[in-house]
Amino acid sequence: MFTKMHQKATATLLELAARSLLSNEPAAIRALEELPRDLFVPLFIAAFLGGHKKILTAMVRVWPFRCLHVGTLSVRESYYEIVEAVIDGLQIPPVRSPSSWGPKLRILDLRQDLDCETTCLETGTTFPFCFQCCIYSRHSILKLEEARHSVRCLGIVNSESELQSAQEPMELLVDLSLSDTLRAKQFLSFLRSKVEQSVGSLHLCCRDLQIDKMSAHRSILQFLDLGCVDHLDVGEADLSEVTTLLARTIHLDSLSLYNIAFKSCQRKNFRTFLNQLGRLDNLQKLILSFFHLTDQLHKLLRVLPPQLDTLCLPLCGLSDRDVTVLSQSSQATHLRLLNLSDNQIFSEDYEPFQTLLEKVSGTLQHLEMSNCLITDSALSAVLPALSQCSHLRVLSFAFNPITMPVLTSLLQHLASLMELKHVVYPVPVHCYEQWNFRGTLDPRKLAEVQAQVKAMLQAVQRDDMTWTTCAE
Repeated sequence: MFTKMHQKATATLLELAARSLLSNEPAAIRALEELPRDLFVPLFIAAFLGGHKKILTAMVRVWPFRCLHVGTLSVRESYYEIVEAVIDGLQIPPVRSPSSWGPKLRILDLRQDLDCETTCLETGTTFPFCFQCCIYSRHSILKLEEARHSVRCLGIVNSESELQSAQEPMELLVDLSLSDTLRAKQFLSFLRSKVEQSVGSLHLCCRDLQIDKMSAHRSILQFLDLGCVDHLDVGEADLSEVTTLLARTIHLDSLSLYNIAFKSCQRKNFRTFLNQLGRLDNLQKLILSFFHLTDQLHKLLRVLPPQLDTLCLPLCGLSDRDVTVLSQSSQATHLRLLNLSDNQIFSEDYEPFQTLLEKVSGTLQHLEMSNCLITDSALSAVLPALSQCSHLRVLSFAFNPITMPVLTSLLQHLASLMELKHVVYPVPVHCYEQWNFRGTLDPRKLAEVQAQVKAMLQAVQRDDMTWTTCAE
C-alpha cells in the first residue's frame, strides 16, 4: 500500500514539475538538454494536450528513448498542427549522438492506440526494440536492423566505424484518411516532403488507410508503402482500381468497400477481384456496402478465409439463395459480427436464415438485420434459432414491419440471453398511419410502446438490457 501511494505521489510531483516548465516555453526548451529522463514523458503529455507546438518539436529532437507513442492522447482542435510539430522534431537524416542521453528516437507512433504507453519498455540491447515496429515492409526499421545485424555477424563490414557512419533508420507510424479537404491534402504533402527529405532513412508506415474517393488520390497512393496496411477502407472507386490496391496490400486483416461502381463489378473485373481477395490469408473483417452481389455470394465465400469473424453486406442485393449459401459456408461457424441489413432476404423462404442462425449460434455476438422486410411470420419462424445465440450482445432489426404482440414475444424469448445488452427494435406498425413513413409516426403511441417495453424488461429482471428504437 505504501509503495502504491509513493508511486502516485511521485507521478503527481512529476506532473506538477511538467506544468511548471510549460508556463515558460523558452526556459523549458533551454532546459531540455539537462532534463531528467523521468520528466520527459509527463512533460510530453502535458505539452501535447496543451498544444505547445514549439516544446513538442524541441522535445522530439532530444527524446532519450527509442520510441515515442501518442497512444491515448488526443486533441480535438488543431490536430494537424500538433502532429506536424511532433514530426518536425525528427532528426532527418537521423544522427547518432555520442552522448548516452540521446537523442535515441527511432520510432515515432502518431496513431491513437488505447493499449500503447508513451514509451515501450527498453531492453538491455542496442537493437531498437518496440512492440509496434512494422514487421512487413522491407523498408521497416526492423528489417533494416536485421540486415545490419546479419552483416555485422558475417564480418562483411571492415570496421565498426563504417556501421556507425551509416544512416540510422527511423520509422513514422500514422493512420491516414485521404479526403478532399484542403488541410488533409496539405498534411499529406508535408509527410511526403519529410520522407523525400530523409533520402530513404525514414520509413512511413500506415496501418489504417481510408480513401474517400479513389480518383482524387492516385498520386499519393503511388508514394505510400501499402505493404504495411492492416485496415483498408475505400469508397467511390472502380473495382479494377480496388484490385490494383489489393495487389499491394497482401497483409490486410480488415477490408471495407462502399459505393463501388456497379458496372465495374461485372465478369472479368469481378473474377480478378476475387483472385486478389483470395490472397488475403489474414483477412478477418470484410465490409461490402452498395456492392452488387445478387446470386454471387458463393463466389465470394469460396475465396475468403474460414477464420473470417466479421461479415457486413448491407445493400448488396442478397437473395434467398445467397443466404442459403452463407448458411452452408465454412465461415458460418466462426462469425462474431454479421450485418445483412437492407437486403430483402425474407421475401420468400425463412428456412435459410433459420439454418444460418443455428450455424452461427456458438460464436455470434453482433447481429444486424434492419430493413430486411421481416414480418411477424418470419420473426416467429426464426425466433427459436435466434434465442439459441447465447453469446449475442447486440441485436439490431429496425425498420421491419412487426406488430406489438410479436415484439412482446421476442423480448420474452431474448430475456434469457444474459450477454445480450443492446437491442434496436422496429417501431411497431400500429404506431404509423402508413408504415415506415416518418411523417406519419404517432409520438403518443410510440411513447406507450416504449413504456411497455421498459415495464416488460423490469418484469423479467433485465434492467441491464437496453432496448431502443431509431426514432429515439
